[in-house]
Amino acid sequence: MAQADIGLIGLAVMGENLILNMESKGFTVACYNRTTSKVDDFINGRAQGKKIIGCHSVEELIAGLQRPRKIMMMVKAGKAVDELIDQLLPHLENGDILIDGGNSHYPDTIRRTAYVEGKGKLYIGTGVSGGEEGALLGPAIMPGGSPAAWEHVKDIFQKIAAKAPDGAPCCEWMGANGAGHFVKMVHNGIEYGDMQMICETYQIMKEALGMSNDEMHRVFAEWDQAELDSYLIEITADILKVKDEEGDYVIDLILDTAGQKGTGKWTVVEALDQGQPLTLIAEAVFARCLSALKDERVDASKVLPGPKATFRGKQQNLVTDLRQALYASKIASYTQGFMLMQAAAKEHHWNLNYGAIASIWRGGCIIRSVFLGKIKEAFDRRADLPNLLLDPFFKGAVSKAHGAWRRVVITAVKQGIPVPCISSALAFYDGYRHERLPANLLQAQRDYFGAHTYERVDKPRGQFFHTNWTGRGGTTSASTYTV
Repeated sequence: MAQADIGLIGLAVMGENLILNMESKGFTVACYNRTTSKVDDFINGRAQGKKIIGCHSVEELIAGLQRPRKIMMMVKAGKAVDELIDQLLPHLENGDILIDGGNSHYPDTIRRTAYVEGKGKLYIGTGVSGGEEGALLGPAIMPGGSPAAWEHVKDIFQKIAAKAPDGAPCCEWMGANGAGHFVKMVHNGIEYGDMQMICETYQIMKEALGMSNDEMHRVFAEWDQAELDSYLIEITADILKVKDEEGDYVIDLILDTAGQKGTGKWTVVEALDQGQPLTLIAEAVFARCLSALKDERVDASKVLPGPKATFRGKQQNLVTDLRQALYASKIASYTQGFMLMQAAAKEHHWNLNYGAIASIWRGGCIIRSVFLGKIKEAFDRRADLPNLLLDPFFKGAVSKAHGAWRRVVITAVKQGIPVPCISSALAFYDGYRHERLPANLLQAQRDYFGAHTYERVDKPRGQFFHTNWTGRGGTTSASTYTV
C-alpha cells in the first residue's frame, strides 16, 4: 500500500536536507539515488527512525507514492534532468507530477513542461533558495509550471518554506511553464549584485580609510540593525571577525578570485535579449570574471600607474556616505531586476505577482532583507508600478541618498578603487531620470553610415526618416527593426 506523500530523487546535501525538512513537517517521504549505497547510508544515518522510506529503484519509489504521485528531482541541471524525466515517465500515470527543484535554466523548464504535459502528466520547475541550511530549516520556494499541479503540492511546499516576519510562507505560485525558474534566476542575479556592492564598500573601507577588520565588523553589524538589515550584511559582519587557529583573520587569507555557477550570466544574457538595462548585475558578473585574472592583475599592478591620493576627509563622514550609497545602489539593482521580470512576463504571457515575489524573498533565501518588505508595499500600493524608482518611498530614499552616493563614487575614482556596481547603479539612475539622452546623436551616426533612419521630436512616434548626410547617399534607407 502506498505510504509516502512525496518522493525525492537525488541525495546530495540539498536533497537530503529537503527530505528531512518535509519529514519534520509531518510528511512521509520516499527517497532514491542512482548510487543506491547513498540511500542505505542516509536511511541508516540522518534519516534513522524517521518517516523516510529508502528505495533502490525508481519502480519501488513510484509504487510507494500516494496518487497523484509527486516526485521531486534534485539532480544536476541540464542533461541529467532530461534523462531522469524519460526514465520516470513510462512508470507514471496521467496526472502524476514531476518537480525539478534544481537550478535549471528557465527555457529548459518551458520545454520540459510542454513535453511532460504532452505525455498526460504535470510538471513543476521550482527555484529553491537558501542553500543547505535553507533546505533543512526553510527555504524560499518559487514554483512554476503546470497550473493544475499547484493544488497538489501547495501544502507541502508552503509548510517546508521559510516564514516571513509576518508569518507568511515564503512560497507562492509564480506562473506557467518556466516562470518559477525565471524568478529564481533573477533572484540569483540580484544576489550577485548585492554581494559585489558589499565587496566594493568593504574595499573602500579597507583601502581608502585603512579600517581594521574589527572596525569593519562593527560597522556592518550596526548597518544590519537598520535599513540595510539583511542576511548578506549579517554574514559579512560575521566573516570579518573570524580568526583561524593561529589567530589570523580568515578573510585576509582568502585568495581574491571569485567563482560562479552561471545563473548571474543567464540573467545578464536574458536582459540583453529583453533589451533591459541590467547594468549593475552585468558589472557584478564581469567583476567576478576580472577577479579570475589574478596572475595578470599581479603583473599589471607592478607596471600600470594609478592615483597616489590619500583620503583626507573624516572617516565617519565617508562611512555614513557609504551606508547611503550602498542603500541607493541596492534600490537601483532591484529596480533593474523587477524591470527584467516585467519585460519577460509580457513576452511569455506570465501573470507575475511582483508584490508576492518580494514577499517570498523576505525569508529563507540569500537576498532576504527588510528592504524587500518595502518593495512588497510599493506593489501593494500600485500593482502596475512600471518602475520602483517612481514609488514614493523609493523616490524619497534615493533623493535623500544621491548626494552621498555621488561623493562615494568621486572618492573611489580619486583613490583608484574600482566600484563597478555602485558607479553603474548611479549612471543608471542618472540615465533614467534624464528626459533627453545623447541617443539622438547615436541615431544620426547610425543613419549616416548605415541609413538606419531615425524618429523626430516634431513628428509622431513610429514615423521614420533618413537624411542624405553627404549628398552622395541617395534616398534609400535600411529597414527598421530592433534586435
